[in-house]
Amino acid sequence: MSKAFIEDCIDGDAWAKAKRTAMPRTFEPMLATLHDKPFSDERWIYERKLDGIRLLVFRDGENVELYTRNGKLRNDHFPELIDLFAGQPCQRFVLDGEVVAFDGDVTSFARLQQRAGISDPDEARASGIPVHFYVFDSPWMEGYDIRPVPLRERKAIIRDVLDYSGRLCFTAHRNAEGEALLAEACRKGWEGVIAKQADSCYRCGRSRRWLKLKCQAGQELLIGGYTDPEGERVGLGALLLGYYEEGELRYAGRVGTGFSNAELRRLSRVLSASERQNSPFVDPPDERGIHWVTPERVVEVEFTEWTDEGKLRHPAYLGERDDKDPHEVVREVSGT
Repeated sequence: MSKAFIEDCIDGDAWAKAKRTAMPRTFEPMLATLHDKPFSDERWIYERKLDGIRLLVFRDGENVELYTRNGKLRNDHFPELIDLFAGQPCQRFVLDGEVVAFDGDVTSFARLQQRAGISDPDEARASGIPVHFYVFDSPWMEGYDIRPVPLRERKAIIRDVLDYSGRLCFTAHRNAEGEALLAEACRKGWEGVIAKQADSCYRCGRSRRWLKLKCQAGQELLIGGYTDPEGERVGLGALLLGYYEEGELRYAGRVGTGFSNAELRRLSRVLSASERQNSPFVDPPDERGIHWVTPERVVEVEFTEWTDEGKLRHPAYLGERDDKDPHEVVREVSGT
């Protein structure tokens, strides 16, 4: 794939902002800020929010590497994606996107989690859980840093230079009509919508030029303890969850629904290995029979709302994720 072909994908003024640079080996992805007010604006584009795992794809000739946003290599977990990217006509690129698994027509993090925990390539291929990769951005392409190029033009580049046959998907967007797309997303059971300023550059770290509009509340939290099972329950009863605030772990409540029996047994096994005598929470619940654990495991939950006391209302467990740094887990606050 030549530089001339890529340049032809967009107008000259936009391409003039690209800079000739060496291929990066790592970088911090651009992150969206939670926003609680749906809006429509012709200066913004709106994409479906996918319920998967963010991956950064680095291809340099025959070498392809997949990294989570916190720098963990995932080649063995998704070997078919390595084949997918190695077969692309473009030889050198960095892509930003999300690996997903479907439950019917809806992306399912719970289903993806079953696959993401398999680190043997042969076992992963034979798991019976197919995965797809949705590309939504690129910071670098064929020798050029294209982060300064406006988003709409960056999307035009990745749309035209990649082969979207098979399980590679281009993340389509809708112009201006954010409220309508969010309403559609909620009707169809999607997680929500990502709103992005159409002329924005790609900037590493959290930004208000990318906004998350969710159909229901949900975020990552840390496990700080668990309770024993009761009755016919196996493994454990509930997880005690928290988030960091000014360096201290705040208690956010407990979650006891959304688990399969296999997941309850797995969590009981791994958490028992990290038990500690004292609570990791600065404001622990005053209860007996709690097993405290070192807060190093991140889980994703959905819930209806935060209570006035700062606790989760009606939470449900979606799955554990290892693509987030535990020390970065904070309560998400809506952007203004």
